[in-house]
Amino acid sequence: MTSSIIKRALIIHYALYKRDLNNFCLFVRQSLMLSIAKGLLETEAKDKEEERKRYMEETCPPLSLPGGVQALQELCKELHHKIDVIDEERYDLESKVSKSTKEIEDLKIKVQDLKGKFKKPALRKVRLSADQMLQALLGSKHKVSLDLRANLKQVKKEVKEEAADVGDWRKNIEDKAGMDGRKKMFEGEA
Repeated sequence: MTSSIIKRALIIHYALYKRDLNNFCLFVRQSLMLSIAKGLLETEAKDKEEERKRYMEETCPPLSLPGGVQALQELCKELHHKIDVIDEERYDLESKVSKSTKEIEDLKIKVQDLKGKFKKPALRKVRLSADQMLQALLGSKHKVSLDLRANLKQVKKEVKEEAADVGDWRKNIEDKAGMDGRKKMFEGEA
């Protein structure tokens, strides 16, 4: 029994060892490939740099200045001074333009305010009939008359007959008093 347990343990240990060995080998292969690729990239970058330097030497020969380096430095100083002067002028002009655009916007706002604040005349109430309105709108050439009442439906008034005059109220109360009166009241309703 113990020998079978030992055999199983050895088999499991061997499998784990083999799996770890495979993982380690894979890791070593990957690291080797990365180091080789890194070396290739570095050599390629060096080759490109050398190629660029060689091309620049061929196409752009070195400067031959008759005055030497001093004359070149003086020329550079003069150009920098001119650039500074022009830059100052550009800045001044930009500030003037920005101020003028602000003034233009302010004036536009003032014009809008003035346009919106005109004095409205006081309106009077005028009663016009429909005929007068049409005559005012169409002018005196067109003769149109609107009789709005002609389009209305005619309604006849119903005359209600008023109940007969009750007469003396005291007599009425005496008639309704007692059982006879109550009986008459119920008979009258039915």
